[in-house]
Amino acid sequence: MLPIILIYFSPICDHTKMWRNIFGRATLRKIKPFSDSTSASHFRGIFSSIDLGCGVRNRLPTNPVNELGRLTSVLHNHPFAFRGLATAAQTIDSTDPEDDSSSGSDEVNELMSAMEKETERVRKKARLAAKQPMKVVAGMGAQKYYSLKQRQVKLETEEWEKAAKECQEIIEDMCEQKLAPNLPYVKSLFLGWFEPLRDAIQADLDGFKVKKGKIPYASYMEQLPADMMAVITMHKMMGLLMTNAEGVGVVKVVNAATQIGEAIEQEARINSFMKKAKKKKNVVDDESEGVDASGEVDTKETLKLKKQINTLLKKHKVRQVRGIVKAHDSFKSWGQEAQVKVGARLIQLLMETAYIQPPAEQFDDGPPEIRPAFKQSSRTVTIENKKLSRKYGCIECDPLIRKGLDKSARHMVIPYLPMLIPPQNWTGYDQGAHFFLPSYIMRTHGAKQQRIAIKRTPKAQLEPVFKALDTLGNTKWRINKKVLSLVDRIWANGGRVGGLVDRDDVPIPEEPDSEDQEEIKQWKWKMKEANKENSERHSQRCDVELKLEVARKMKDEEGFYFPHNVDFRGRAYPMHPYLNHLGSDLCRGILEFCEGKPLGESGLRWLKIHIANLYGGGVDKFAYKDRVAFTESHLEDIFDSSDRPLEGKRWWLNAEDPFQCLAACMNLSEALRSPFPEAAISHIPIHQDGSCNGLQHYAALGRDQIGAAAVNLFTGEKPADVYADIAARVLNIMRQDAEEDPETFPNATYAKLMLDQVDRKLVKQTVMTSVYGVTYSGARDQIKKRLKERGAFADDSQNFHASCYAARVTLKALEEMFEAARAIMSWFGECAKIIASQNKAVCWTTPLGLPVVQPYRKNERHLVKTTLQVLTLQRETEKVMARKQMTAFAPNFVHSLDGSHMMMTAVACNKAGLSFAGVHDSFWTHACDVELMNNILREKFVELYDKPILENLLESFQKSFPGLTFPPLPERGDFDLREVIRSPYFFN
Repeated sequence: MLPIILIYFSPICDHTKMWRNIFGRATLRKIKPFSDSTSASHFRGIFSSIDLGCGVRNRLPTNPVNELGRLTSVLHNHPFAFRGLATAAQTIDSTDPEDDSSSGSDEVNELMSAMEKETERVRKKARLAAKQPMKVVAGMGAQKYYSLKQRQVKLETEEWEKAAKECQEIIEDMCEQKLAPNLPYVKSLFLGWFEPLRDAIQADLDGFKVKKGKIPYASYMEQLPADMMAVITMHKMMGLLMTNAEGVGVVKVVNAATQIGEAIEQEARINSFMKKAKKKKNVVDDESEGVDASGEVDTKETLKLKKQINTLLKKHKVRQVRGIVKAHDSFKSWGQEAQVKVGARLIQLLMETAYIQPPAEQFDDGPPEIRPAFKQSSRTVTIENKKLSRKYGCIECDPLIRKGLDKSARHMVIPYLPMLIPPQNWTGYDQGAHFFLPSYIMRTHGAKQQRIAIKRTPKAQLEPVFKALDTLGNTKWRINKKVLSLVDRIWANGGRVGGLVDRDDVPIPEEPDSEDQEEIKQWKWKMKEANKENSERHSQRCDVELKLEVARKMKDEEGFYFPHNVDFRGRAYPMHPYLNHLGSDLCRGILEFCEGKPLGESGLRWLKIHIANLYGGGVDKFAYKDRVAFTESHLEDIFDSSDRPLEGKRWWLNAEDPFQCLAACMNLSEALRSPFPEAAISHIPIHQDGSCNGLQHYAALGRDQIGAAAVNLFTGEKPADVYADIAARVLNIMRQDAEEDPETFPNATYAKLMLDQVDRKLVKQTVMTSVYGVTYSGARDQIKKRLKERGAFADDSQNFHASCYAARVTLKALEEMFEAARAIMSWFGECAKIIASQNKAVCWTTPLGLPVVQPYRKNERHLVKTTLQVLTLQRETEKVMARKQMTAFAPNFVHSLDGSHMMMTAVACNKAGLSFAGVHDSFWTHACDVELMNNILREKFVELYDKPILENLLESFQKSFPGLTFPPLPERGDFDLREVIRSPYFFN
């Protein structure tokens, strides 16, 4: 019988040879460690799984530490195990008559010593391996990260292909079973349209081979398979019909053609890249022959490139691969003209092949009616402030399709979903964020000069912007499942709760059975109002469906990320369009930080303040201690809201932001009911909002004492309310005017009428937009809208004249309170006017180094003949829009400053270990970290305005336009910026 030595072989097996020698020596000595067959078979069972060649027989590999423990346990507990030399000697049964017992004992001793040394070596190695930190990538284990990365790449590259395959599989299944599947309405439409549309596109592709070179868009359409183009066309068309400015169920032909063409080009680019990547993976090792998987002979340079890419792919270095492929990319951008031609042709084929059949119950005894799903029409639009009108082509869907649009979001391919892993760091204009989906650091909207400016900017100058966007993109979010579940319940029961739109339409009034013209006129007016209301509801329902569908897709993910980019002014935005923290109360209520942190004493206090802020109704203007008292006085309501949100008293529905308030109520309830409330974990983002932030920036620029006091740059016992202050000034002016003689002062009549209407809400919008250059007509329209909402005046003429008077008084009050701000605005306007007079756009560089070029230029019409119709494309000219350059400069410059402040705060918070999210002038973090974030955002505001911002701006203008003379800088006050550090209500 072969001897058995108890040992575990390390998976590395670098010492296998040594153990073979031990086995060999044991065999020569014919050692027989076990005398009974049971024991021998027990140990043999253990060793039967160990393969000397580093393999594992008949089962999966085991953990070395566990296996060693298992063997040690057997050694110590088995009655025949080696316990020492004496016991070992007793177990030896020599079959060689020439051998004596002493030599057998020496051999056992030697073997046991070697075994113990090797066992200890393996144990030591296992202990060292256990002590070594696990490889972590982006805050998670490497294996988990690469698994999620693989899913992310598939989401970006395979969604359209997946949708096309699904259609094909359902059709094949139908053919096999000879049964129509029970599908949702919109999915059944897609299924019915898919095959005819795919075949029509394929017929086009086949025809291109015959008419080679004669069809201008042929070379572009040939870059994708017919089934993928069919799926993209159907999904994009339905998506556009759900969300566009023309109303639900209608889309401009030029918009549809452009967006479908862009989507086809984008997918063609990805498809081209993936095909090349597969070829590069399959490259043969034989360099001398240089033949790739497609049978093409490669040059030495190509082979070297393929080897490089292959090595990088094995190391998961996707960024480097993208850079190499981009440098050697043969895929050329199509351009807008080619995009609209491809898009128009695909729309035309969809219109020719897509039909709809009304439900069977709508038929009488006649044959079923089958009609086109889409039709082309034209609409006339009157251009604002001009007497011109223009006609444009539209695509309209059948009313039956329109009716089902608000239920179709869950069956749509939604691009640019939140990412499963942190976005790629930004390193250039189009390098960062998504792995394969086109990602650009700035939303230029076709502004050529802006695109050129940012591409030419050195990367080192843009590093602060890159770093800030990376910080915002690395904030990990998750879905608040409790709130989402409640929203789903409300939505399933018809909406109408918490600000959700009613899922039912208002009834259309029946036509009167009368010839009375006045009655008919009233009916027409009511019908018009009902149709308008239903159209608005339909649009809102589509919007809610898209938001909820994204939430449902992400709810089972551990967490996700929103890659960010900036607009031309430098304000940061999430790239995903539907569900994000910049969205409505619904979006914010169902989003929360993925990371949870203990509240602590400070966090518990800030959570209470947060509930008071969300409740609003003036409570958010109380001192902090009074906000805490408000929340504590409503604890019974908060518990009831948390436990029975729909069945209870529904206190949370009285809040200005009901779903966010409910989420906070649930968190506070859990904390207060736990044994240690301060130790309760919170995922809720707590907001700190600027007090009329635009005016705060103007007060800092002008070092304005009066303006600073009005917008909380000073310390105060309670927050200053600039809107209430302006309303009080407006009321004082009107009281004085009301005492004048109407004969000599006509506005006295309107002053008397307005005395009962002036309040904070009436002037709020005008005050808010004053920093963005609101004009007299803009202010008039804002106030007129408020008065109309209240039904203040029955007569429209009276309403108009009262609004005119109130707008003038409000703007006068603003000038009195913010004299320094108005002076700076005027200086901005004068500088912009001088620059625009030279037919130049106003340009500047933000404090973080981002170049800004105002995009306001006159467009020229460019006609493109497509198979559908002649489309008019707008092209940027060299001629600037002088007035727009002047009026937009002040608000755009201030936006670039608030964007810089937010980014500076984001980077500093990240450095301090805080989770951070920002919505322009609203900064978010965990409750326990609010105090620290408050200190940081104040320090960064002071740091921003310690720089000579206006002086630098003037210097840049003088340097760019040396031949022009600019007005001197406006005088500034003596406000001490360090006061901001001590002001508790600066952001609150």
